[in-house]
Amino acid sequence: MSFVLLWAFFFLAANSAPSVFAQGGTNCECVPNEVIFELVNPANLPAIAVQYGLDPIPLGQVGTPPTYRMRIIGGASPTELVTSMQNDMRITKPEVNRKLSAVEREGLPWTQGQSWSVGVRAKSYARQWFPNKIRLNEAHNSPSGSRGAGVTIAVLDTGIDMRQAAFAGKLVPGYDFVDNDVNPSEVGVLRQGVYGHGTHVAGIIALTAPEAKIMPLRVLDSNGEGELWRVAAAILWAAENGADIVNISFGYPNQVPLLKDLADFCDDGITPDAKNFPEAGTGRLAFVIAAGNGGQIGNGTGFIFPAAERAFSVDGILAVGASTSGDKLASFSTMSNGGGSGGDRWVRAVAPGENIISALPGKTFAPWSGTSMAAPIAAGIAALVKSRNPNISSIALIDQVEDTGIEWECFNAARGIVVKTSRVDALCAVTNNQNCGFDPNVCQLSLF
Repeated sequence: MSFVLLWAFFFLAANSAPSVFAQGGTNCECVPNEVIFELVNPANLPAIAVQYGLDPIPLGQVGTPPTYRMRIIGGASPTELVTSMQNDMRITKPEVNRKLSAVEREGLPWTQGQSWSVGVRAKSYARQWFPNKIRLNEAHNSPSGSRGAGVTIAVLDTGIDMRQAAFAGKLVPGYDFVDNDVNPSEVGVLRQGVYGHGTHVAGIIALTAPEAKIMPLRVLDSNGEGELWRVAAAILWAAENGADIVNISFGYPNQVPLLKDLADFCDDGITPDAKNFPEAGTGRLAFVIAAGNGGQIGNGTGFIFPAAERAFSVDGILAVGASTSGDKLASFSTMSNGGGSGGDRWVRAVAPGENIISALPGKTFAPWSGTSMAAPIAAGIAALVKSRNPNISSIALIDQVEDTGIEWECFNAARGIVVKTSRVDALCAVTNNQNCGFDPNVCQLSLF
């Protein structure tokens, strides 16, 4: 079993999306003294290293044509160096080693950090509100139902508490990309920061798809922060080691170029510019990603990546917003404009995300709110569908979860946007019922 340190995600078409360097200047939320870029011809690497003040020995490389992670030794900042590389015809996709954060991490300008509530009894975990709302028991127990057998979901997060009873018999080997070892356990103190985030996310998957396997991949540290190269390495590791679905509950408000290529490749083996990732083997992945907790950020059109790559032709991504027990859009949930001027529709599904009870480290349970809680519900439903249709493509899998939900479409005056999405329904998803219903009350006053 091998793993590769790589970097990846999102290449942005010119004039179609916000700048990677929207913050300007020499400051960036990135790893200092590192730069990432792709070379058309690897033979140019020694000359590039000399010209740009780089250590000639790469910190890592991945893909064909190769993408390199290089150490800066010449004194330039990462953003200065990337800016100077943008007009060099030998170099494509120059990028900083961007830092990505859990969407519930407090103190970020683009998210509303949520805090843990007091603990509850384990029985509340199984008896909470969301399974009835999405008709989960019916999806598990109907003649055409599913419980997720034969499907593996990789959870890229803060790690998990593997001692939790909720995970008994449900785990496959994972990896810790923070400490570089085979123990992806969470590190931290309960109720401080985002410690418990990954355990909570994985516990929701365990409840939604009880026979699916969970692959814990620790990519976020105890502060809820990760870096691009680490995340990309985990995605490739997941593909190589048998994952079918990746759950991501972190992001950043600007695009991160090569992760788009990685997502394009992992969902159907094709990127627009024919980049290949042999490190992924034959594995293909569906991406289920939290849309963020910015509420009315950008008048409803502010993008949170990687979820918002769905707006830029990455079809194997399901960006998931959060709904309430009253079947309204949660007040904190980022939502794209569903139609007309002002934005691209990229949040194409919502799932319950308010006061969701799940596992915590230390064999306890508690509710938490956020789109991080909605994404694993959608990922679990995707596992139910995949279990019934083992040969379904990643793109078709995402489409089926999205197209079989309860339709929401109306103008929301409070946000000034058209809400055009669907609230996931497990029974309709496993039976592929694309006429599951329409909710005309979604834009009434209540919880907006």
